Amino acid sequence: MEELLADLRDCFRAGATGVHLHVRDDSGTETLEPAVVNETCRQVRAAGAGVGVTPEIGLTTGEWIVPGLPRRLSMIREWEGVDCATVNLSEQGFEHVMDVMLGAGIGIDVGLWAPVEMDILLASGFLPHAQRVSIELAPGEPYFLSGAPSVLAQQVNDALDAAGSTCPRLTHGMNDWTWPLVEDAFRRGHDTRVGFEDSVLLPDGRQAQSNAQLVRTALTLRAGLQP
Repeated sequence: MEELLADLRDCFRAGATGVHLHVRDDSGTETLEPAVVNETCRQVRAAGAGVGVTPEIGLTTGEWIVPGLPRRLSMIREWEGVDCATVNLSEQGFEHVMDVMLGAGIGIDVGLWAPVEMDILLASGFLPHAQRVSIELAPGEPYFLSGAPSVLAQQVNDALDAAGSTCPRLTHGMNDWTWPLVEDAFRRGHDTRVGFEDSVLLPDGRQAQSNAQLVRTALTLRAGLQP
């Protein structure tokens, strides 16, 4: 935990205003257990306060962590200190997860991985209730997307605009698509995220030494795009 908190403090000092966490227990295994989640969020919030930042704390609700939907829902109901959590449209039962989050006062961060998921999102009826739509594009699983990532991002944004959505958007990519989509997000005035979960490489192909270095690099890129 201390290593995580030190990393987060460095990221906050570098300019990060929020964090997307995969909470882990003492063995290092990902967990959704309320006791672990709630204590982690408490310590993360305190770490932010210690460097003058009030961070948005976002989690994942990934079914790979707790495959059983009823058990996962019961855990989420008991979460405290979570500002929002990503719910992937590709996961079975995502509507039930979103419904429980609304009842628990946890913001819905829609995890949209491909343009084809727009129909699923619209049919669910949850788009008007979302705190954010995270456009998460990658050439790997589950859709093995191809083409220019900025073109795919445009397709998703066009579909959201056509649906009349004014929900805030965050765009990010994985591996080779990380930096093109960071730039795409900044050009659109959207939020983005960087971190070792997405890529360990800097735009020039060198390996980043820390998450904080990725944050600083992203903010430098944004400054260079401003008129």
